[in-house]
Amino acid sequence: MFKIQTLNTISSVGLNQFPRELYEIASEIQSPDAILVRSHAMHDMTIPSSVKVIGRAGAGVNNIPIDALTKRGIPVFNTPGANANAVRELVIAGMLIASRHLCQAWNYVRHLEASGEHLEKEIEQNKKQFVGFELMGRTLGVIGLGSVGVKVANAAVNLGMRVIGYDPAISVNRAWELSANVKKAHHIEEVLMKSDFVTFHVPLTNETKHMINASRLQLVKPGVVLLNFSRDSVIDNQALAEAINEQKVFAYVTDFPHAELKNHPRVISFPHLGASTKEAEENCAVMIAQQVRDYLEIGAIGYSANFPSVETPQHHSGVRLSIVNINIPNMVAQISSKLAAAGLNILSLLNKSRNDIAYTLIDVHEDVNEQTLNAIKDIEGVVQLRRIVPVCS
Repeated sequence: MFKIQTLNTISSVGLNQFPRELYEIASEIQSPDAILVRSHAMHDMTIPSSVKVIGRAGAGVNNIPIDALTKRGIPVFNTPGANANAVRELVIAGMLIASRHLCQAWNYVRHLEASGEHLEKEIEQNKKQFVGFELMGRTLGVIGLGSVGVKVANAAVNLGMRVIGYDPAISVNRAWELSANVKKAHHIEEVLMKSDFVTFHVPLTNETKHMINASRLQLVKPGVVLLNFSRDSVIDNQALAEAINEQKVFAYVTDFPHAELKNHPRVISFPHLGASTKEAEENCAVMIAQQVRDYLEIGAIGYSANFPSVETPQHHSGVRLSIVNINIPNMVAQISSKLAAAGLNILSLLNKSRNDIAYTLIDVHEDVNEQTLNAIKDIEGVVQLRRIVPVCS
């Protein structure tokens, strides 16, 4: 029986992916094998030694202590793309809200006290202050062409916008999905200088923190609308406030309210609504449940923030060893020699690495006794060892 701890509310559609005869799921549970999380801050949390995997029902993993978990040999899974459509729709809504002054217009109408003919007259007299501009024919710059960025770019093309995109690390799969009408930019500065709207869809890393700073904001096309549904720290908020006040930036639409900016008349802040749709929450929950099941039951690794991807077929006989070790030479040979000394024949072996960590799956023809398991655990550099036997569900 596997034990799953939930730190946030996870959609029941996702939790139903776990067969109840194999899994126990609760928010309070002793010695969990896996933890499912959405936004709960885990950096100051004591993570039990029993935990073998963390599943984040969402794309961002900034709330999870990745480095510490990697050292313990614990993979962290996430769900890139599961909420992509929800974010795409919110980005398009953000462009429309900003270009047509919809928030200001709505606020104006709700505070009108006139009625009847007087109401109509007052509206006709004052509506000119909310004259906006259309998206068709405008240029959208997309920085980051992952699952969300590609969808946003393609949607903008369908709205009649010119689109330029920048992503030096775009994957082959995403490139295939991208509309041929999206023009390639060679650097961020090119996007900023040419675009009427710029939207950001990059992870928060040391390289992307404050990627939009004071010097780059001086390069933007005057009157640009910036949209940030990526992460708050991608943009330097102090520099942005100055650019808005200098009217370099026409409007800023963000999913990350900031004390310096949230009350500015040309800043539109949402309370982190990017993935807040029923469909997105269900997609994320189903996707993370399937990944956690695959890891616990057969050792496969899907979308991970710290481990290599490992595809493996469901095994029906024998015993599988899942081994995490420091990525140094001669590890596989040492592990194989321990199995050979125990008279165990290797049926299949798969080994992959990512940065400082390596992951090995070994199928052997018969069970592995405790003495052999301990001999492998004692190899210098081995961090985690699991014995996986076939399950029926």
